[in-house]
Amino acid sequence: MKNLLSAFSALVAVGMLATSATAANLVLYTSQPNEDAQATVDGFMAANPDVKVDWVRDGTPKIMAKLMAEIEAGSPAADLLLIADTVTLERMKQAGQLMAYKSPEAVNYDASLYDADGAYYSTKLITTGIMYNTAAAMKPTSWADLAKPEAKGLVAMPSPLTSGAALIHAQTLAGVSSLGWDYYKALQANGAVAAGGNGAVLKSVASGEKAYGVVVDYMPIREKAKGAPVEFVFPTEGVSAVTEPVAILSTTKNAEAAKKFVDYVLSEKGQEGFLKLGYIPARNGMPVPEGFPARDTIKVLPIDAAAALKATEEDLKTFSGIFGTN
Repeated sequence: MKNLLSAFSALVAVGMLATSATAANLVLYTSQPNEDAQATVDGFMAANPDVKVDWVRDGTPKIMAKLMAEIEAGSPAADLLLIADTVTLERMKQAGQLMAYKSPEAVNYDASLYDADGAYYSTKLITTGIMYNTAAAMKPTSWADLAKPEAKGLVAMPSPLTSGAALIHAQTLAGVSSLGWDYYKALQANGAVAAGGNGAVLKSVASGEKAYGVVVDYMPIREKAKGAPVEFVFPTEGVSAVTEPVAILSTTKNAEAAKKFVDYVLSEKGQEGFLKLGYIPARNGMPVPEGFPARDTIKVLPIDAAAALKATEEDLKTFSGIFGTN
């Protein structure tokens, strides 16, 4: 009997070791809203029950400041990033901080939506346009409308110093010949306020504190569906877009599990999860959420990630010079 118990105990111990060897714990740093981050992680763990994911959320500039401090100290906690923009990840790629991984799911994406070396992959299209309170007198259709007298003192917008999407937006519009930095000077002269992130803009316009806002698409579209007195406009000049790319840090100790996460968010099932959350999937052949126009009718303005990266410091200085340091 003792021999049988010893043998059984040994088998249990071996089984526990095998389980711990195959299981993995991942840490995700993300700029997704809290509910979305939890939904993304829950979907992945349901499909991969042997992997546990913990996540840390903040705006892209703040989450990156945290990560860079950890890297400098030699102890980055994150295995994965799922943040606002490709420009930030291009910087990390050039610094050798990202793992190159050729996901088999990449064949379902336009080549412009992922890094050719596999350092990062876009997961969705998040455009920035104009929202307005339905009580507003003017119904804007273009970016130029926000600089008109009718909008004086009534415009809220996120600051590029706080929001990664806002930085990409500013860099994109600065590159449009009919807009440029002169457009931002006109907004400032018209009393537009640039502070905080997209959530603050949404609250300001939905409450009626401001009539107009520059904001990412899904926020007002979601709130309108819940009954909020807001509308969202894709301006005639076109919209900027961030693509919330996913990437694996080169310092991860859980590379195989991290690769599974990348494959999942790029897979049809993962993309359906983003669609349910109200985002335009980056994967080809997917529908758009309710409330959005057909994908081929949305004019997305171009941005060169490498050029934007090179100009980031100067662009932030330019913006701060116009609007201050909020």
